[in-house]
Amino acid sequence: MNKELIIDSNVTEVNIALLEDKHLVELHKEQNNNNFAVGDVFLGKVHKIMPGLNAAFVKVGYEKDAFLHYLDLGPQIRTMNNYTRLLQQGKGDKISYAKFKPEPDIEKSGKITKVLSPGQEILVQIAKEPISTKGPRVSTEISFAGRFLVLMPFSNKISISQKIKSKEERGRLKRLIQSIKPENYGVIIRTVAENKKVAELDADLRNLVEKWEKISAALPNLKAPQKVLKELGRTSTILRDLLNESFNNIYINDPVLFDEIKAYIQQIAPDKKDIVKLYKGREPIFEHFHIDKQIRNSFGKNVTIK
Repeated sequence: MNKELIIDSNVTEVNIALLEDKHLVELHKEQNNNNFAVGDVFLGKVHKIMPGLNAAFVKVGYEKDAFLHYLDLGPQIRTMNNYTRLLQQGKGDKISYAKFKPEPDIEKSGKITKVLSPGQEILVQIAKEPISTKGPRVSTEISFAGRFLVLMPFSNKISISQKIKSKEERGRLKRLIQSIKPENYGVIIRTVAENKKVAELDADLRNLVEKWEKISAALPNLKAPQKVLKELGRTSTILRDLLNESFNNIYINDPVLFDEIKAYIQQIAPDKKDIVKLYKGREPIFEHFHIDKQIRNSFGKNVTIK
């Protein structure tokens, strides 16, 4: 199957169309300058505790406070908070992340008042972007998704996608990750990791560990509320998740975004870098690839319900 990604970038948004054999199968929109995107990590400050909701409102720099429910704290929130506090106090050179002693998991049906307090600075990750009059929803169970793996600080659990059916392959992947995974990290092995070589998985793992290390290194110099790490944009996320041998071309009409995506492809799949092409045609890129027409036809169809 011939897969192509067509990217139309303008001042306000980026439109991303996935074509399979020239037929439109997916359409995504990404707002430019989205400062509170899913996956972004912030050093936030607890503004208000709401015992009745078993939740807290957290300042992250948005006009409305972020919402943090007890169920989104993660079992190792106390360990995360202790580690964050020590780094902010400038004691990073005295502690080893790999040997950092975990606290007992919090109770699944506990109370947020026993875990957080107003004014406390905590690391949070955007789980749902702000909409209308509501601020973002956040979680303190931080994770980083790579092409083959998902990394979770302060965990030692290894999970494998249920879509990987082969018992032998599941065993191979688990043994492999156990042999290369640093201490105090949990890993989810994604479906696309099936039959991948150790070098590819190790490179993905190292890249994810580096993200957490960058956050740790930045904390002593930060004051809440402040962004600590920006997640990949939706364009790069789609490339990360969908890029495979059948991906033949990626056409982009914006030179800056072209350079960014080419650099990203060079990083995750160097052998595919030449599929990224800058579109220089006179007509709009979506018209040239007949995407606008397919969109109009999709909304113009009459469907008979029997």
